[in-house]
Amino acid sequence: MASADSRQFGDLATQLVQESRRSTLTDTLLKYNDSLVRTVIREQRNLEELINNAIAAQADNAAFTGDAPALLLYQTAVLRNKRCLLAYHAHRLDRLKDMYWVLGAALPALLADGDLRARLSPHEVDFLREYNASVMDFRGDFSAELDVAASVTHPPRDLHALVRVVRDCGVIQTELGTIDFRKGQRFMVRRADIEHLIVQGYLEEV
Repeated sequence: MASADSRQFGDLATQLVQESRRSTLTDTLLKYNDSLVRTVIREQRNLEELINNAIAAQADNAAFTGDAPALLLYQTAVLRNKRCLLAYHAHRLDRLKDMYWVLGAALPALLADGDLRARLSPHEVDFLREYNASVMDFRGDFSAELDVAASVTHPPRDLHALVRVVRDCGVIQTELGTIDFRKGQRFMVRRADIEHLIVQGYLEEV
C-alpha cells in the first residue's frame, strides 16, 4: 500500500507546472487553480507527518534503519512539491507584472477587466495593489525627470505632447496644474504626466 501511495507523490504538483506551461504556450493567464493548490498543500502536510513518524520510529530503535529509504523518498517529494508550488506562483506573478506594465502601470485599468479579475485569486489582487503602491512611491522620486512607467522600446521624441481627449478621464494633476480632460478637447502637456492615459486609450497623440 505504501509503495502504491508513494508513486503518486508529486503528480498533483506537476499538474501546476503543466498549467504554467499551457499559459506560456497560449499567451494567456489561466484561472487560479485554488483547489489543486490546496490539495498539494494537504499532500505536503501528509508527507511531513510521514517524515515525523519515520524519524520517531528511528529514534525509538537506533539499530533500525528500515525507514531510511522512505525518509529520502518523502523528503524528495516535499522538496519537489515546494519547487512546483513556487514555480506556479512565480509564473503567475510574472505574467501579472507584464500585463501591468503593458498598460503603463495603470492598475485601475487592469483590475477593471472583469474577465481577468475572475481568473485571479484574492492574494494576487492584493499583490497587484501592493506592487502598484511600491511603483508609485518609486515613480514619485523621479517625477521631475522622467516617467518610469513610460515605454522603453519606443522612447518619446519630445518632452511635451499635443493630445486629443478620446474619452472623458476627469481631472488630472499635471505640471501645468489640474486639467479636466473632456472628450474632443486638445492639450499640450508634459508627456510624463499623461503617458499612462495614452496607453489606456483615454488620450491620443495628435
